[in-house]
Amino acid sequence: MSQDPSQELADLLQAASRGDPAAWRELVARYSRRVYALAKSRCRNEDVAEEIAQSVFATVAVKIGAGEYTEVGRFESWLFRVAMNRVRDTVRKAKRRPEARDPELLANQPQRQSEGPAYDGIALGRLRDAMAELSEADREVIELRHHGGLSFKQMADVLEEPVGTLLARHHRALKKLREALGDSVEAEQSTAEVDDE
Repeated sequence: MSQDPSQELADLLQAASRGDPAAWRELVARYSRRVYALAKSRCRNEDVAEEIAQSVFATVAVKIGAGEYTEVGRFESWLFRVAMNRVRDTVRKAKRRPEARDPELLANQPQRQSEGPAYDGIALGRLRDAMAELSEADREVIELRHHGGLSFKQMADVLEEPVGTLLARHHRALKKLREALGDSVEAEQSTAEVDDE
């Protein structure tokens, strides 16, 4: 008979708090991809997303090791609250810091290959543009739900808002994305029709 998942997580967190390396490996294996995906969706930079994910797990390790977190069935919500705060801090710092525009520096940076399936660059660009048009609150809901993989109850814990509000915001944000993507597809089709004439 398999163990209850919430009890399994509680046992894992307790072992991690005692410094068990196998428990830490398991926690990182379970959650690192989702934390990384959340960070990358906002920062659009693989290196920055990796740094954020590492920083999140370092913070979690310190807090769990110091007894500042005890399992009460909300580990994922707490983990993603730490992650969202780190992402927000990183985005704020990036807005204050100018980007490097030196062509030689940019030309010498290696191209990183994505591990996932190949995406249509144009479609991905349209989606990113559409996401950028959303309000900060709407983007957070989309990112926590679709990149973080959180339930609406977990999102309510992270964002400290009612589930109903988040359901409505998620629905509205998806509608805005569909409209934005639909407009860009229609514009592309119109341009293609003019080019064909």
